Amino acid sequence: MTDLSEIRALTFDVFGTVVDWRSGIIRDGEALGRAKGLAVDWARFADAWRALYQPALSQVRDGTRPWTKLDDLHRESLERLLVEFGIAGLSEAEIDDLNRAWHRLDPWPDAVAGMTRLRRRYILATLSNGNVALLVNMAKRAGLPWDAVLGAEAARRYKPQNEAYLATAAFLGLRPAQCLMVARRIRRPPEGRPPRRARTRSRRRGFRRAGRSARLRLTAPMRRPLRFVRRAGGRRARPSGARSRPIPASPASCRRAD
Repeated sequence: MTDLSEIRALTFDVFGTVVDWRSGIIRDGEALGRAKGLAVDWARFADAWRALYQPALSQVRDGTRPWTKLDDLHRESLERLLVEFGIAGLSEAEIDDLNRAWHRLDPWPDAVAGMTRLRRRYILATLSNGNVALLVNMAKRAGLPWDAVLGAEAARRYKPQNEAYLATAAFLGLRPAQCLMVARRIRRPPEGRPPRRARTRSRRRGFRRAGRSARLRLTAPMRRPLRFVRRAGGRRARPSGARSRPIPASPASCRRAD
């Protein structure tokens, strides 16, 4: 059994783990469509926007372009999609407001309550590819109880680069082994390859993870909000002595993390 007694901080992936990015983008797109009389498949638009996310990050990771924050990468992708979807007649302010839809994402229903209880015992910090302004605005709107907003912009590296993980632990004054990465990831492997959990990336950087045999030993009032962390880790973290069971996966398109 993995010993998690030394864990001091829970570091969270945000997009897909804590907030429902897809529904938020669709919601804001539909509102804009009603206001401007646009006939757009906003679900397809949201998926197309998200599909440009990793390619944009890859250009920064491999040095093709200098450090660029996520808001600016999102804006470049958005301008491309406006052309591809034939969306015209938007003012600069309207385009900027649509880009900030990523700042207005709603949390999953159990996220805030679970995090609030977990915060009694652990430091809660973002370890996200989102930039600081985006994550702060999201937290203020959604009531996300972060102790610290860290991750890519603070480290000036995008996950899964080592520095994004190690700098987050260093900013918290902790060793990587004192941090537990919370991330909900459902990724389809290339054809012919076995499934691989992306969360092992953080483990290779020295972070801890909650897995099949790992259980956070909490007092009774603390067990209930662990539903949120269980969902993030993909397994139920039951009290010592109980058998773990996988929990049903949510739709991959909504729960895929950053």
